[in-house]
Formats: sequence, C-alpha cells, structure tokens
Amino acid sequence: MSALICGSMAYDTIMVFHDKFKHHILPEKVHMLNVSFLVPAMRREYGGCAGNIAYNLKLLQEEPSIMATVGHDFEPYAHWLSQCGISSRYIKVLDDHYTGQAYITTDVDDNQITAFHPGAMSFSHLNAVPADSGITIGIVSPDGKQGMQEHAQQFVEQGIPFIFDPGQGMPMFDGDELLAFLELANYATFNDYESELMQQRTGLTLEQVAEKVDALIITLGGNGSKVYTRGECIDIPPAKPKQLLDPTGCGDAYRAGLLYGLINDYDWDVTGRIASLLGAIKIEHNGTQNHTFSMAEFKKRYEDTFGSTF
Repeated sequence: MSALICGSMAYDTIMVFHDKFKHHILPEKVHMLNVSFLVPAMRREYGGCAGNIAYNLKLLQEEPSIMATVGHDFEPYAHWLSQCGISSRYIKVLDDHYTGQAYITTDVDDNQITAFHPGAMSFSHLNAVPADSGITIGIVSPDGKQGMQEHAQQFVEQGIPFIFDPGQGMPMFDGDELLAFLELANYATFNDYESELMQQRTGLTLEQVAEKVDALIITLGGNGSKVYTRGECIDIPPAKPKQLLDPTGCGDAYRAGLLYGLINDYDWDVTGRIASLLGAIKIEHNGTQNHTFSMAEFKKRYEDTFGSTF
C-alpha cells in the first residue's frame, strides 16, 4: 500500500542566539524595531511538512511518495531523499523559484523568530493527484492554498481516502473553506490551538466537526492526544521522550504514525500510540529528519512504553 504526501518541502536554517530576545527588544520602541542578533551557532536542515512526514513513514518501512513543488536549489534535498529511499516521482521542480525556506532564530528561552519564504510551494496547484498509481491513502498537509483545495478534491475524485492536516496553513482559510475540506476528508487532525481556531471559524464544536469525518484527531502536546470517532472519544497517552531537545517536526512525525496505523488497519488505540511514540522519538533529536531506528527497536520501545505490542 502506498501513501501520497501532499505538502511543503523546505530548507530550515536554524540559528541560536545566546541571549534573550527580551533584553534587546524594547516595548516602547516596537513601532520602530531595528534589531540585529549575533548567532554563532547555525545549521541547515531538510524540512517541510511533506518531507518530514515521508521521512518518518519510511522509518516505519512503508513506501511514501511526496507530491510537492520545489525550486532550482532542490538538488541536495533530492539526493537526501534518494539516500533515504523515498520516491520523488511526483515532485515538480520550478526553475524560476526557490524551494521553500524557513529562517528560524531561537533564544535561550526557546522563543523563536521565524521568517518563511514559500517559494515554489505557492505553485503546488501545478501538481495533480495521479490516477492509476496504486496510491491507497493520502494526506493534504500545509502547502499552497489553491493546491491544498484542489488536491483534496482530486483525492475524492480518485476514490482515495485522505487526512486533512492544515497545520500552519490554517489561517489561510475562512470558515466556509474549512467546512468544504471537512466535507471531502475522511480524517482530520489538528493540534490544540488549531482545533480552537477551527471551532471559531466554522462555529462547530469538536463533536460536530467529528461527525463530518470518520475520525478527528487532536494532539495536546505533553498531555497526549484524543481521537473522536463513531460518537466516542479515545484518550491516547503521551509517550515520554528520553530528552526534550527539539520539538520542531514532532507534529509531522505524529501524522506519519497516523498514516502507518491506517495503512495497516490498526484500531485507533494502537494507531494513536504509534503516532505518539514517533513524535516522542523526534523530540529527542535536533532537526526534523535526523532520528533513526529499526522496526525491531521501535516495537521494543512501544512495548516498554505502553505495556503491549502491535
């Protein structure tokens, strides 16, 4: 079974400021802000929601395919995907644009200032969900607005069940547009903040949102997650990370776990726990695609964490 991951591909340039932003940003001067932060530590990571989800799903020995639009600077990322054994068959290179770029500066209090250039991501609608390709499940994750809308419709037209995962793209859509996604999607997933925004913009409660999909998954950070399905709410306990190193990409890892559970037809108790554990493992490592494990190691840790097997 094959999963199609629709979403962003990006380079993450992560810089560390060895002080606190609040020492340099004067509240009475925010209307004329002009600051410069010395960042002696910097690293460049492979990122983007689609890349992160696919990377984690591949660790679980599935065969994800990424559908995304990228720029003329994508060659190093393409080489990385090849090393990881991840298909780039549906990645379209746009020579007149850059791949998405995130520039993230973090201070010693873990506050972040981020600038994001979408680049080629804005043209994601130039891709279309392929027909007759053996794809059995999909996900619409943060991407260009028009692309997200069209890909959701195309999944329906191809008869492919999919997860709606708006993530950071949530602010692009008004209430009616979000409702349109819910009418098309089989599953929907949000973090706690996004679920509040969904309720505000649609006027629906979580229970009403859940009635529109087969399952609604809400992640609650260190408090675990909840799955609303068939009129019930299933509480998923958190998996405790060995160290809290970098939360960036944790949500993408969790969503890869959801896809894995759906592909393998696990019940939601097991699927949610797999997703939770995958997110915890990601938190233990810097960057979004630097962690690794064997399936034997993953299953052993699952058993140690939850006291059961899958």
